[in-house]
Amino acid sequence: MKKNDEFYMKLAIEEAKKAGDLGEVPIGAIIVLEGEVIASAYNLRETTQNAVTHAELLAIEEACKKVGSWRLERAELYVTLEPCPMCSGAIILSRIERVVYGARDPKAGCAGTLMNLLEDSRFNHQSEVVAGVLEEKCGSMLTDFFREVRRRKKESKRRIEE
Repeated sequence: MKKNDEFYMKLAIEEAKKAGDLGEVPIGAIIVLEGEVIASAYNLRETTQNAVTHAELLAIEEACKKVGSWRLERAELYVTLEPCPMCSGAIILSRIERVVYGARDPKAGCAGTLMNLLEDSRFNHQSEVVAGVLEEKCGSMLTDFFREVRRRKKESKRRIEE
């Protein structure tokens, strides 16, 4: 049975849930090579206090170790949120063949929303982009997370004022 994009995106969503459980922005990524998941990761920016510990970069690092090369030429990346400029650059440089993402990112999306670095022919590599796979589920995780963050901030501010 050939697994489809929704199957793999559900795995990325499971990774995103791990991030959310840690109080991180719930973003998850997996990398698939020839039908096998070779890497999985989730956002750890708050935990590490490191700007580059995005789910995609952590997954790329793990995948490179697994295959023993910086080239991930036949790999597919599944991520719950549209890649940012930094992650899009890493995707291009690692030669990932295909990127599938869930929710669009109106603030930093560089796989079609603000620009499309991944399919820009000026680079020496392009990745096929598939947008909006399980978009509603991926987007609602983020919306719910940020709604809760705002609620907590408001609650905390209210307690301080009392």
